[in-house]
Amino acid sequence: MNLQLRLIAAACAAGLAGNALALQVGERVDNFELLDQHGRAHELHYLSDARAVALMAHSTRCDATERDVQRFERLAASYADKGVAFLLVNSDGLADRRVIGEVSLPVLVDEARLIGESLGFVSAGEALLVATDGWRLAYRGGGGEQLAPALDALLAGESVPSGDVPGECTLQNASAPADVTYVDDVAPLLIQNCVTCHREGGIGPWAMTNYAMVRGFAPMIREVVRTRRMPPWHADPMHGDFANDRSLTTDETRMLVHWAEAGAPRGEGADPLAGYEGDWPMWQMGEPDVVIDIPPFEVPASGVVEYQYPYVLNPLEEDVWVRGAEILPGDRSALHHVITSWRELPAGGERRRGRRGSLGGYVPGRVADPLPDNTGRFFPAGSVIVFQMHYTPYGKATTDRSKLGLYLHDEPPKHRLGGAVLMNNKIRIPAHAKAHSDTAEHTFRRDVLVYDLLPHAHYRGKASEFRAFYPDGGEEVLLSVPNYDFNWQTTYVYKEPKVLPAGTRVVHRTWWDNSAQNPANPDPTVEVPWGLQSWHEMLFGAIGYRYLDEGERVAEASTEAGGMVSAEAGE
Repeated sequence: MNLQLRLIAAACAAGLAGNALALQVGERVDNFELLDQHGRAHELHYLSDARAVALMAHSTRCDATERDVQRFERLAASYADKGVAFLLVNSDGLADRRVIGEVSLPVLVDEARLIGESLGFVSAGEALLVATDGWRLAYRGGGGEQLAPALDALLAGESVPSGDVPGECTLQNASAPADVTYVDDVAPLLIQNCVTCHREGGIGPWAMTNYAMVRGFAPMIREVVRTRRMPPWHADPMHGDFANDRSLTTDETRMLVHWAEAGAPRGEGADPLAGYEGDWPMWQMGEPDVVIDIPPFEVPASGVVEYQYPYVLNPLEEDVWVRGAEILPGDRSALHHVITSWRELPAGGERRRGRRGSLGGYVPGRVADPLPDNTGRFFPAGSVIVFQMHYTPYGKATTDRSKLGLYLHDEPPKHRLGGAVLMNNKIRIPAHAKAHSDTAEHTFRRDVLVYDLLPHAHYRGKASEFRAFYPDGGEEVLLSVPNYDFNWQTTYVYKEPKVLPAGTRVVHRTWWDNSAQNPANPDPTVEVPWGLQSWHEMLFGAIGYRYLDEGERVAEASTEAGGMVSAEAGE
């Protein structure tokens, strides 16, 4: 029986059996993160500035839900100025959040049904009260009249009265089958999804080399999956279908967490990770056609390193078209990012600015891939390659010796790959602001085929969105990143490129968290402007595209910029 059928069978047989191990009053409530009905991310322990958090089980399958929600909303309004956060948790296993309807409070969608299960929810309308001082469960019972006395007692520092769990609408947990093991289920999943980073020489902080190592990290695996820190994929699945999606399926997520909670059983047979040898080439795209050494740089052990801009002459003697570029970092710990561009030198002392274009770059977590089929970037002979190098000292002096690899077309491609940058350098983020936002936008004057989208911010980046406003009056979210992570700056590549007709206006919005609740925030007491260093901020979005004009010619394109610019190249 395959994993999905075993999960379904076990869920049907489990009923309320899982409630025997339900979270008890006085026990710690583990952290988790879920998206609400609007696609906004909510992390439980982020609410540490509240005095308490009230959680109520929500279900779209219960006739009493509307009544229970209204009671909970009224209670939330009456405690709005008393430091209590109110959240609903839906563990129906919904694939489409739109069925939730109009609810004023956040409804956290627990699609894997893991969080409702770990909280021990039995019935819709059941409420929990969590004291943020120590994250202990203080109350379990009804979410209506019983909850108010419990809240008053908790806020007053008094003994919290117990409550009765409502029984009108029983919830169904989805338990994992008892025979899930490391050997048969978990190790193959890790090999497919995790070992590419968690290996010797990989970018993961520890290597998945055998069962003993994985078992030791099982509690951490559970924690990072529940809080969505791993796998490193941050796009809302409701918007867009992306070829480089690194997320786990709902069944995989449930299996992995349940395995860890069951004590990480090994199972019988050989250890699939022991001696596993994957294909880890030095260059992700294979051996380049051209390898260019970036001038080495001495990175100090501490202090601030201003952006470096070394350059080298193009070693090629004729114009070429690039089908891919890859940066091989010299010291991944010190090198934060690289942006690579070319500039054409003016001839004979001319003062005019020559052509310029992009060759690609490197950011944390980036996977090098060839450019889309039948596209390329022009790279002329006699140009200069300029590298923007961002280094971050990490306590040890080091020398970075990074390299640029170029992959070339044998013949000119059919289309030139262009790009647009949506940037706003006037941003000012107020001190202590939890969700300040601003925008940048661009209107396409010609039909384009969009291949990918890249949002970029720094330590205070919280969320990001690209939204298209079409000339016919319609609008669409092209990409939503509800929980932006500065350590994983992903370019989101469409499975099927997206057509945007001429006249489409794309608005890129970024939200920043400049509060003390943001653990990466260098200083919540200051107003933050635009700036290059990571403790400053950016509103920067990039769109990779090509024109859809029938008469497009690569020969014509080669007279224009060769890559990413701040507006549509050549217009």
